[in-house]
Amino acid sequence: MGVLGSSSRRLNRFVHIKNRIHRKISCGYIQNRELSSNYSKNDSILPVLIVGAGPVGLVLSVLLTKLGIKCAVVERSMAFSRHPQAHFINNRSMEVFRKLDGLTEEIQRSQPPVELWRKFIYCTSLTGSVIGSVDHMQTQDFDQIVSPISVAHFSQYKLNALLIKQLEAIGFTIRGHEGLNHRHLPEREILMGHNCISVEPTDNFINVTTSFVKEGKHVENQIPCSFLVGADGAGSTIRNLVGIEMRGEKDIQRLVSVHFLSQELGQYLMHEKPGMLFFIFNPGAIGVLVAHDLKQGEFVLQMPFYPPQQKFEDFTAETCKRLIFKLVGRDLADINVVDIKPWVMHAEVAEKYLASENRIILAGDAAHRFPPAGGFGMNTGIQDAHNLAWKLAAIIKGIAPISILSTYEMERKPIALFNTDLSIQNFQAAMAVPAALGIDPATANSVHQIINNTVGTILPSTIQKTLLDGIFSLGRAQLSDFVLNENNPLGSSRLAKVRRIFEEGKSLQLQFPAEDLGFRYREGALVPEIDSEGAPIKPEPPTGRRREYIPSADPGSRLPHMNVKALSEVKKEAIISTLDLISRDKVEFLLIIAPIDSSYRLALNVLKVANEHNILVKVCVMWPNGIVNGDARTKTSLAPWENYIDVVEVRQPSNSSSWWDICKMTHRGAILVRPDDHIAWRVKSAVVGDIRFEMNKVFSAVLGL
Repeated sequence: MGVLGSSSRRLNRFVHIKNRIHRKISCGYIQNRELSSNYSKNDSILPVLIVGAGPVGLVLSVLLTKLGIKCAVVERSMAFSRHPQAHFINNRSMEVFRKLDGLTEEIQRSQPPVELWRKFIYCTSLTGSVIGSVDHMQTQDFDQIVSPISVAHFSQYKLNALLIKQLEAIGFTIRGHEGLNHRHLPEREILMGHNCISVEPTDNFINVTTSFVKEGKHVENQIPCSFLVGADGAGSTIRNLVGIEMRGEKDIQRLVSVHFLSQELGQYLMHEKPGMLFFIFNPGAIGVLVAHDLKQGEFVLQMPFYPPQQKFEDFTAETCKRLIFKLVGRDLADINVVDIKPWVMHAEVAEKYLASENRIILAGDAAHRFPPAGGFGMNTGIQDAHNLAWKLAAIIKGIAPISILSTYEMERKPIALFNTDLSIQNFQAAMAVPAALGIDPATANSVHQIINNTVGTILPSTIQKTLLDGIFSLGRAQLSDFVLNENNPLGSSRLAKVRRIFEEGKSLQLQFPAEDLGFRYREGALVPEIDSEGAPIKPEPPTGRRREYIPSADPGSRLPHMNVKALSEVKKEAIISTLDLISRDKVEFLLIIAPIDSSYRLALNVLKVANEHNILVKVCVMWPNGIVNGDARTKTSLAPWENYIDVVEVRQPSNSSSWWDICKMTHRGAILVRPDDHIAWRVKSAVVGDIRFEMNKVFSAVLGL
């Protein structure tokens, strides 16, 4: 890329405009920077208080601490949950975890081998006949061409334990219900057993009141903080305290989740039917079994239930054991029911993510609740935290004004809405198989609703329950061996329909690479590109089917992955990802250029403009495949600046596309990447006009200066 030639008269005009805008920007910036720096001056006010010690809150606390931001966590539970809950970690979340020292390696070491969880299996019982199976892993899921890391299958409580280990390694302590011995909550603490009961914004801080039980009495604490993040789950106390409503579809399905252990069942499935999810349909019971770890024999059974005719209290440990035996097809000698929980499936997104002039923020399930089809809940929340961390750090460090937080909602809410639609479509796909077998879940819900609205108003509850159970038993009779076999014309037709669903990829999907890696922010902390008619480019609607990821360097996209090697370390054979070029412990932008004169001139101007605004920028010079020595040129071209790195492409295979081809750009282009790996701005071939003037506009647009 280069600067087009111009006459001295044109240059003078640009210099005049540039100076005028630069003065305007600088004055506003200094004022905002001084305002922002107040967040870290008062030691009695915690810069960031995070409510909720689930994966989202813990990841956010690690990211903030690595960026040098003081924070602490409060959690209403006395102990961390041992219920497995979420278990699928997608590509993008694993990429975020690569920024947390050694976390991906620990997950990969600890998770079950992929051969034990890559399939969904549909059967009449776990020891009975298989109706069909779907392998959700493909060759490209392991070749690390589009991402430096693969997906993982790892229970949420195990992930929490690894995150706690990370936090303890950077100085966090976990304290129980003894309360605060100080007037304020110190940084790097996780306070367990504290429930938030009020949130009071003042002119200078948010005053959070928590309550805990000590010696049978409720004791209150006051915690002043500059920013409050509600990462406290689907029933978020923070969301309710500030009066933010959820929008979408409520009460899609009520379910019972049964956490149980059985080495006997684990060993059997590991050798006979290894898989992650088992969809079991027989006349005695219907359920979905999640195999969290076959080697350890750890499972969660999900079963629908229909109140008020069916009561959660009816699902005792003994009742659940009997249901499990029906689904397994035989008794288990070593079964241990650990926990039984009810939960309700919703598809909702918060009407807004911010309150109290951007100082109260929602993240994770507090901001969105999805059906558990495709694993979007925890993964979307982790990416919320990744988006939020650098923006909070930029404010507290005085780099950006508080208004930049409006881009958090601007960017993350559309992703949540998109993922809501996609998870609903995937949930509907999950219902296609039982519907084809003659037990449409929509019919069951309709029957339940009719009973509630008609006889439910006049018949005693015991008779209502008997009626409902009887109707459901008749429905499950469709799954008997007498009906569901190839010799029965009806059964044969139904089984053929199920096979077509699998063949056409219309069943429940596990992976969505195009959405996991290819989600794009259309507006926010970036310079958006527009179509030929001057309108923002719209995303493609979700299809509910697996779509492959196509790398893109469009603004708002996650930076494409390519393996590169630092020229100064060629002899060490150190191969890294382009994603590794982005700092893990600084609010730093990355400018990627090719080693040509015009791009070096661009980089010099970017470094000068960034320095004027207290913004860190590192320059990455991308050398073509085969270069072994060229960094001396960069040192000369960028002097006196030293924040740069020269890297050379490592193509896999050697005849594959170059970096600029992957980005669909020429080598005269340039890419500016945000601290969260998303592209803030790019130019495909050349900057037209005054570079410093243009880059002032870019940083002003991205950071809200």
